[in-house]
Amino acid sequence: MSRATVATIHLGALRHNLARLKMLAAPAQVMAVVKADAYGHGLERVARALDGEAEAFAVAALGDGLRLRAAGHRQRIVVLSGPDTARDIAEMQRLQLDAAIHHDVQLQWLAQADPARGRLRTWLKIDSGMHRLGFAPERVAAVHAQLAATPGVDPDIGLLTHFSDSEVFDGGQTPAQIARFAEATRMFGGPRSLSNSAAVLGWPDARGDWVRTGGLLYGLSVVDGKSGADFGFRPAMTLTTRLIAINPIKRGERVGYNGTWICPEDMPVGVAAVGYGDGYPRSAIAGTPVLVGEQRVPLIGRVSMDLITLDLRDAPAAKIGDRVLLWGPELPVEHIAAQSGTISYDLTCGMTRRVLFVEDES
Repeated sequence: MSRATVATIHLGALRHNLARLKMLAAPAQVMAVVKADAYGHGLERVARALDGEAEAFAVAALGDGLRLRAAGHRQRIVVLSGPDTARDIAEMQRLQLDAAIHHDVQLQWLAQADPARGRLRTWLKIDSGMHRLGFAPERVAAVHAQLAATPGVDPDIGLLTHFSDSEVFDGGQTPAQIARFAEATRMFGGPRSLSNSAAVLGWPDARGDWVRTGGLLYGLSVVDGKSGADFGFRPAMTLTTRLIAINPIKRGERVGYNGTWICPEDMPVGVAAVGYGDGYPRSAIAGTPVLVGEQRVPLIGRVSMDLITLDLRDAPAAKIGDRVLLWGPELPVEHIAAQSGTISYDLTCGMTRRVLFVEDES
């Protein structure tokens, strides 16, 4: 029997967000980034909702590409970290996936690729300043030539990079990365991909031919202090549970593990069926808001594995069984993330297997 904790995935919000991204990114095409189980929303669920509308999908690993192909999706699928082993090459050819190439060892594996399996479409990843994955700009010409000369590689080689802080709209790092990328790739044709979600909002000169959008696809903000709704996007996940107890607690009594919260007066304390075992952040501090019915009330005490405790003084009509909204359209997940010392992506990706997922068309 399932617990009371339910994650509702709004398919209509996903479609709305993709349509808005297409409008903002035009004339570039959009890769819908569905890595990390579609940011916790469900890989196959999200891909099905966007089938026929997403021009391509982007994933982190070969296994996700396999899952998408097994589900019948025929769009272009880009594996953003490329092959992890030499054996991955043949499987990528079979599945007709695109592979990002960012390291010399991958070039060695590609040299052994059998062109009879089909030429592998590749994206040459350039380290323009993130310093995580990619070839240094001064190596791009030589690596591009090596890829172009590899029999198992499609001659239409893509070029991509990743921004380190594109959400800082007045910063200097992103313009510097754009310039480095432009200089390193000026002599080559092929599709270009620079922008993540934040760059779609803040850096129109970085559109390229493809943008790779994750957070905004799910209505998640990419800018500190803002929600996705502030930019015209709709949250694709609502997390709810139920109130399972209301206890009268005396003034001066301590609530929860280690008694970190002390009742300032005689008061009702609610208990809701959610905790870090469901993915609600253990780091959420006292005062983090939830909605009990329509009333906003604060979290008190420490989040435990299965339960949270709530100050119900502002919700005198609350009763056992009432719906408790943890985040969603009425309570942006970005607010909960800020109270927990993390980001919204972390929260939606952190949903566990005991949460019941349901879909609606809103």
